[in-house]
Amino acid sequence: MSLPASSHLTRCFLLSLLFASIATSAFFDDEETQILHFQQYLRIRTAHPDPDYSAAASFLLSLAHSIGLQTLTLEFAPNKPLLLLTWPGSDPSLPSILLNSHIDSVPAEPDKWIHPPFSATRDPDTGRIYARGAQDDKCIAIQYLEAIRSLKRSGFIPLRSVHISLVPDEEIGGADGAEKFTQSEEFRKLNVGLVLDEGQASPTDEFRIFYADRSPWRLFVKVTGSPGHGSRMYDGTAIERLMDCAEAIARFRESQFDMVKAGITPASEVISINPVYMTAGTPSPSGFVMNVQPSEAEMGFDLRLPPTVDPEQLKERINKEWVPSFKNMSYTLLQKGPIKDCNGKFLITLTNQSNPWWPVFEKAVMSSGNKLAKPEILSSTTDARFMREMGIPTFGFSPMVNTPILLHDHNEFLKDEVFVKGIKVYESIISALSSFSLVSSV
Repeated sequence: MSLPASSHLTRCFLLSLLFASIATSAFFDDEETQILHFQQYLRIRTAHPDPDYSAAASFLLSLAHSIGLQTLTLEFAPNKPLLLLTWPGSDPSLPSILLNSHIDSVPAEPDKWIHPPFSATRDPDTGRIYARGAQDDKCIAIQYLEAIRSLKRSGFIPLRSVHISLVPDEEIGGADGAEKFTQSEEFRKLNVGLVLDEGQASPTDEFRIFYADRSPWRLFVKVTGSPGHGSRMYDGTAIERLMDCAEAIARFRESQFDMVKAGITPASEVISINPVYMTAGTPSPSGFVMNVQPSEAEMGFDLRLPPTVDPEQLKERINKEWVPSFKNMSYTLLQKGPIKDCNGKFLITLTNQSNPWWPVFEKAVMSSGNKLAKPEILSSTTDARFMREMGIPTFGFSPMVNTPILLHDHNEFLKDEVFVKGIKVYESIISALSSFSLVSSV
């Protein structure tokens, strides 16, 4: 018997609703809530130069209270709150686990984005959540919290205490955030045995893990020379000497970059040096005086050193090759952060059996059904350096696979499925590390 046309249309309509429901129910209700919390955090504007730390702290504290965590708000500088959240372990005498994330983010240029950078727009077709801080690194703060929420709900009780530190100012050096925190009495009382800090997205299906950061340095070069008419050609001008310096540095940069391009050395294990500004010329109301060769010029460079490089060798190269004083050149070299820990060792966390935390971490990632890439040095610099300076093992880890690296870039995003998967990975990691009983001292 054939159905009337109206009945047929009704059935088709109901089937379409059913399929639509199935298509939009890729996540459970609690996972949708986790994604919503992520979006809510992303919508708080914590970008420099005017991060809204107050709103971010209020939101994060409300999440912590909803989970039942102990909370403490510290301020090492006015209007820069640092949140310390604690899940007490059954044996608080054991060294604790610290999960670190920074609240602030870098600025964004809205006109260069597909969606407004603080809208946390979720593309229904791709699952991409677009926002400044999606990868760097608001994702891990919410993942820490939601992983602990799930573990507490399951009845899990950690042996070791688990702390979360949510810190300000990482993007501008961390001086009023993690640096002062690690030097404080409050930090000492935590008796931290292991720290997890931010890592980086992985374009492959293997999670990346970082055991060291490159050390940031700043090189400022000043040169002087004889001024003269713009039409004259003579030796010893300031601009000519600055060009000699820039060319010498460019040759060194090329030698380092060639090793990376040839696949001989990872980018994070070479010395990178890049020009970031140049100042020269005699100003005029319309710009510069074009018929005067200036007597002074200046150039600045961003330098990143792997922890295995001896800074004294770099200084020797600067003095002999890049900025020789006999050419009327001078320089200032600023070290941004520590290069050795409190025991005089390089800021490196071992990723072998000699570090008892490593096999526990590695197994936790594997047991969650995931793969771990070869440990590496992070090309950039994070708050992890301050923890390593205290002699505390610290891993850089952000569970983002099959994801392009977009930190500080336009259209930064993280897929909803990658975000949710990361929570489950942290559940495995936190439960394993907080249950580990062999490490009793640091």
